[in-house]
Amino acid sequence: MLVAPKSGDLEPTAIEDPVARRDESPDANYKAKAEVLNHAIQTIGMGRYQWQLFVVIGFGWASDNLWPIVTSLILPAVSNEFHPSKAPMLTLAQNIGLLIGAVFWGFGCDVFGRRWAFNLTIGITAVFGLVAAGSPNFAAICAFAALWSVGVGGNLPVDSAIFLEFLPGSHQYLLTILSIYWALAQLLATLIGWPLLGYRTCGSAEGCTKADNMGWRWFMITMGGIAMLMFLGRFVFFTVFESPKYLMGKGRNEQAVEVVHEVARRNGKTSDLTRTELDDLDQGEIQHFSAANIVRQRLETVRFDHIRALFNTPKQAWATTLIILVWAFIGLGFPLYNAFLPYIQQSRGAEFGDGSTYITYRNSLIIAVMGIPGCLLGGVLVELPSFGRKGALSSSTAITGAFLLASTTATTSNALLGWNCAFNFMSSLMYAVLYAYTPEIFLTKDRGTGNALTASANRIFGIMAPIIAMFADLTTAAPVYVSGALFIAAGILVLFMPYESRGKSSL
Repeated sequence: MLVAPKSGDLEPTAIEDPVARRDESPDANYKAKAEVLNHAIQTIGMGRYQWQLFVVIGFGWASDNLWPIVTSLILPAVSNEFHPSKAPMLTLAQNIGLLIGAVFWGFGCDVFGRRWAFNLTIGITAVFGLVAAGSPNFAAICAFAALWSVGVGGNLPVDSAIFLEFLPGSHQYLLTILSIYWALAQLLATLIGWPLLGYRTCGSAEGCTKADNMGWRWFMITMGGIAMLMFLGRFVFFTVFESPKYLMGKGRNEQAVEVVHEVARRNGKTSDLTRTELDDLDQGEIQHFSAANIVRQRLETVRFDHIRALFNTPKQAWATTLIILVWAFIGLGFPLYNAFLPYIQQSRGAEFGDGSTYITYRNSLIIAVMGIPGCLLGGVLVELPSFGRKGALSSSTAITGAFLLASTTATTSNALLGWNCAFNFMSSLMYAVLYAYTPEIFLTKDRGTGNALTASANRIFGIMAPIIAMFADLTTAAPVYVSGALFIAAGILVLFMPYESRGKSSL
């Protein structure tokens, strides 16, 4: 059972600044107002609205893992039907779309707010996922993969910001537990892919026709349909409010207070928060934002104010740089491993026995199931004083790299299955903590931008892997060992992070 810290044990901020209360800078005013909102949300407590948000936010987590898996599952069938000269172009197109989505939605949600991004990202994924089922050639499926990935790439930068900003500090560990949707998505894709891709696609490129290869198209329709149901669940059946901290950061104190009162009402509670409490903390004359003021303020962000804020102190600059490097190393490590592992297995004379569809998908299901306890364990470890966010993330990342390297020694199907189960268990734990810890170290007013920078680094390095696979020498095992070393290096970098956010409410 997960044990959350008592509200009375919470420190005021995840960004430790002992002089913040004496400082009269705009950031100090922002932090003081954020603490007022934190107290209001903590007083309301975890209720109906946040639990409903937990469900619909989970759709974003699921989508983030589901669609890259979709791309990898359909690639063999698509290659057999269209005979592309460079099949990894499909993965490259996906990664470019993910990068564009991370940049556009991540930076944009700090400029235009969270609500529109929250509602549109899965909708875009659903539309282009459904349309992709009718692709007439390889270029078309690559284009649609890039387009649906623009939606996928924006899910986590936006969704993690929204959820964290409505959570009471005592329940921030739930940001880690959200990764269970990530594991369930892998399980879902494998279960649906088994009958459609396993038995309704061409076994080889020779003589493969569209009529014989309809499985991947039906699979795309199913996945696109699931994404559309997720979109409708968010847009039609649930009303997400704009983040009160985002509104406060834009000077819209009255709207921030209104949102807090509406959340309290949804939870069957009342809040005594007033606009005066926020106005009193503003420096100088309180600014009233007309439509023209809001547009002008949004355009001013082109001066990269949000990016500069992530590096405005040595401590914050160090934290931002380190977390970007961690995301970048992981972004390159995973696809490098997947691209080059077949060579090292073949070169060592691996005998994997029965390669039937049944064994392949059975093993995939077993591996997918192992991600679920990994996510749940992550939710426990982040609240333990002996681990916290940093300890859990550092150890899980380094051990993930160790299991990755160990998997290269497998020479039988069962040995490979065992290492892959261990690898998926630990990597799921790692991602659960990483997705929670990253937004916690940024202030709300810059959180979307911080999430965008880390996600962009991850996607940029992810783009490098299929390019390496297309043009590098595939007869070397070196990239597999490099990928393992990248995970271990990322785990070491986490130890140097200056912030431990366990037991502290985010600002």
